[in-house]
Amino acid sequence: MQKVYDELTLAFRRNEGYLSAPSYRRIVKKHTTLFEGTDTLFFLLQAAGYPIVEDGENYRLESFFTPYAEQKYCVIDIETNGSKPETAQLIEVGAVMVQNGEIIDRFESFVECAFMPEYISKITGIIPEDLIDAPSRVEVLTKLRTFLDDAIFVAHNANFDYGFLNHSFDRFGLGSIGNQKLCSIDLARRTIESERYGLAYLSESLELGDHVHHRAFSDALTTAKLLALTFQNLPPYVQTTDELLRFSISSRRERTLQKNSNI
Repeated sequence: MQKVYDELTLAFRRNEGYLSAPSYRRIVKKHTTLFEGTDTLFFLLQAAGYPIVEDGENYRLESFFTPYAEQKYCVIDIETNGSKPETAQLIEVGAVMVQNGEIIDRFESFVECAFMPEYISKITGIIPEDLIDAPSRVEVLTKLRTFLDDAIFVAHNANFDYGFLNHSFDRFGLGSIGNQKLCSIDLARRTIESERYGLAYLSESLELGDHVHHRAFSDALTTAKLLALTFQNLPPYVQTTDELLRFSISSRRERTLQKNSNI
C-alpha cells in the first residue's frame, strides 16, 4: 500500500491538492485486486489513516489545505525487545495527540511479552514482571490504530517507529499505516542549531523538562515539546501541513530557493 500512498500524494501535489475521479481511478487501479475495487480501496485508504476525502466529483488531500497549527499530530514512541520487527515485538507504547499547541489526548501501555533480554531491561528499566499481565499485542495495536486516526505520525527517528508498527499492524491483520509521517529529527535539523540531535541531548540542552529516556510515554511527551519548539522556528512560507512535511525533508538548496522566491 505504501506505493499507492506515495503515488497519490505526488499526484495531489501536482494538482494543488485535488484529483479528478478519473485521475484517482487511474492511480489506484494499478494497486487493486479482484477483491478490492477502486471504491473499496478508497475506504481502505481512509481506514489506514491516509487523509483523503471526497469533494463532489473530485478527491481532496486534507493535509494540503490544513494549516499546520490546526493539524492533529500523533507523537509516538515505542520500546521493543529487539531491533527487527520480523523477530522482535513491542514491549511498550506511548503517544500524545497534539493540536493547536495543546495535548488533547494520550495513550500508553505495556505489551505482553514472554521474552525480555537483559540488555533491554538495562536500557529501558522495564523488567519481565512489568509485562506478564500486560495487554496482548493485538489489543494494544488495535487501540493504537484507533488512537492514530488520520493524524500525522510523528516520532524521533520516525522511520524506525513507523516501520516497526507498520509491520506489526500488518502481521495482526490491521492493515498498513497510511498516516503521513513527520520525523522530529529531520525537522529539528532544519530549525534548531545543535551539536547533536539525539532526543536525550536535545531534551537536556533545550531544557525540555523531566525526561526518562527509553520509556515510551516520556519520550513521546519530550518529542511533543520538541515539536512545539521547532514550530516556533519555521520560516514564514510554511503555512500548511503539506508544506511542513515537504520542508522537513527539503535540501538546503530547496530552502534557499523557497526563501528567495518569497522575498
